[in-house]
Order: sequence, then structure tokens, then C-alpha cells
Amino acid sequence: MSRTVMCRKYQQELPALAQPPFPGPKGQDIYEHVSQKAWQEWMSHQTMLINEKQLNLMDTSSRVYLGEQMIKFLSGEDYDAADGYVPPVKDK
Repeated sequence: MSRTVMCRKYQQELPALAQPPFPGPKGQDIYEHVSQKAWQEWMSHQTMLINEKQLNLMDTSSRVYLGEQMIKFLSGEDYDAADGYVPPVKDK
């Protein structure tokens, strides 16, 4: 049976990541408290932020900004979206 975590973003038990996404305490915290679903959604959102805001990852301020946005996104707080982006309406 696959490992599950109580996802910080969705507040429910969901399938977990197979391994920490990066080394260190922050990677371990994500591994223990963030679901695979939330992490994949963050990766897509991060890519959109990098492209739409034309972030340069060689610039320290861009990396700090992404780190702050990651924490907000994975914690279910308000986070930045790309200017003018309207998420698609989900069918119910």
C-alpha cells in the first residue's frame, strides 16, 4: 500500500510523495505534510509564475519570491497568480 499524508493544502489524507523533493529540513517537511497532488499542482503553478513574470532563477530575489509563493501555495494561503490569468472553470 502506498504511503499517505495529511495534506497541509487540502486538509485530507492523500497519496504522498515517493521521496523528499529536495534535501534539507524544508524538503523533509514537504515530504511529511504535502500530498503528491498538491506538489504537482505547485510545480505547474511555479512554471507559470516563472514564465509569465519572466523570473530569472539566477537572481536571488526571484528564488526567494518563488520560495515564499511555494510556502503560501502549499499551506492553502493566498498566493500570486500570473497577471490576467483566469483559471478554467471545473465541471461539477
